[in-house]
Amino acid sequence: MRECRYYRLLDDGRVECQLCPHHCRISEGKTGICRSRRNEGGVLVSEVYGRPCSLAIDPIEKKPLYHFHPGTKCLSIACTGCNFHCQNCQNHEISQVVPSEVEHYDLSPEAVVELCIEHHCPGIAYTYTEPLTYLEYITDTARLAHEAGLWNILVTAGYVCQEPLNDLLPYLDAANIDLKSFSDDIYMKVSGGNLQPVLDTILSMRAAGVWIELTNLVIPGINDDMQMIRRMCQWLKSNGLADNPLHFSRFFPRFKMQNIPPTPIHTLKEAKQIALEEGIRHVYLGNV
Repeated sequence: MRECRYYRLLDDGRVECQLCPHHCRISEGKTGICRSRRNEGGVLVSEVYGRPCSLAIDPIEKKPLYHFHPGTKCLSIACTGCNFHCQNCQNHEISQVVPSEVEHYDLSPEAVVELCIEHHCPGIAYTYTEPLTYLEYITDTARLAHEAGLWNILVTAGYVCQEPLNDLLPYLDAANIDLKSFSDDIYMKVSGGNLQPVLDTILSMRAAGVWIELTNLVIPGINDDMQMIRRMCQWLKSNGLADNPLHFSRFFPRFKMQNIPPTPIHTLKEAKQIALEEGIRHVYLGNV
């Protein structure tokens, strides 16, 4: 375990995690919403630092990143944990569990970089779960990766406070951000969070020069309202993101949304047409 960087000790012995907008107040021996940051005697520790549960070599298009060094591969790495509880989670076996419930590797930041170089991958992708919940680990790894001339790619829901994000931004090259909807109510209902912090993350990354692509998973009856999708596209264009690819992804029944049917192809095509009408120049359909 490694002490976390973003927390404060409260008078009653609890700690307040200051990594994400949840600001979990964690009692002795307990974890926050992400399940991987624990209060040990008034010290907030990460139980997953150096303990990834998943490793793979992926085409960069799988992230999805279509306009960032297409045709290359990346070393994908993930630890358990997520600060959202999405009812449709596609990786719930590793994102919605405690670290002790899955097997893991022992890989220091130095070892991750060495592994990436050994397998001739030009970059590392922090992905599959929510990498921002183990931000200390990826920041240390990303810094070493940059020193070795490697790219750093973040695949994230973007739910993080500004100070931790600022510490990571100098080492990020590209990110795919999961913009789940353009409704605060839907964010709370489906994922247990709010929209505005995600929008703030997008703008901070853009301002820092990180290459951004966005994914919107379209779920029938949940976030497939075309007027809401139009408002989302208008916001993207008005904030200088018209040239950043937007991926509309097809939903399939998963986790706690087994009773919802797959997204009709015509729904995705309608969303794409709206995005093009609103000035988004690169629109792709995924899972089709």
